[in-house]
Amino acid sequence: MSETIPELFIIESLTLDDEDNHRQEGEILSRMLRLAGKAKTKYFYIRTKRELEQIINIFDESKYRYLHLSCHANDSEMGTTFDDVSFRQLGEMLAPCLDKRRVFVSACEMANSKLAKQLLPGSGCYSLIGPARDINFDDAAAFWVSFYHLMFRANERGMGRKDLKWCITELAALYGEPVNYFAASGSAKQGLKRVPSRKI
Repeated sequence: MSETIPELFIIESLTLDDEDNHRQEGEILSRMLRLAGKAKTKYFYIRTKRELEQIINIFDESKYRYLHLSCHANDSEMGTTFDDVSFRQLGEMLAPCLDKRRVFVSACEMANSKLAKQLLPGSGCYSLIGPARDINFDDAAAFWVSFYHLMFRANERGMGRKDLKWCITELAALYGEPVNYFAASGSAKQGLKRVPSRKI
């Protein structure tokens, strides 16, 4: 794959009730990043698995380095407004287009070892990062706005592992929300490892 672009690509899908109550965290994140000068941030709202497949194709073609998924999930599948997508299915859609990219998920229970095993080994994806437990919409929005603001301010050209670990550790402590950070690893048996991200 050719060189990626250090910009953020957001895909969001929520319930009809969330839509009625304006809980689109991804849309808020998109607007805040544009306010901070990240005008190239792309945001797509979808409702079906078929739309997800189409938008993932657009993500692939965009060469954007960072993918942010804002949705509902459990420990084995993500939800769109009208469809459920198993982690295996999501891996089949995403893994072919993750070389030299990072995936961030804002969804309860989704950033776990099951999804990491579908996305990281052999794909060239650098990492999977997201909350380790259920998180409220307001906390998620505040966390991710802070995260991307700090990371892009530190280095607009890329997110290094050292800066990622520092930022996640500090924000997890500040918001009281544990974060799971899985990184690809050529030396690990499963092709990935969990990066510690807690203050001692």
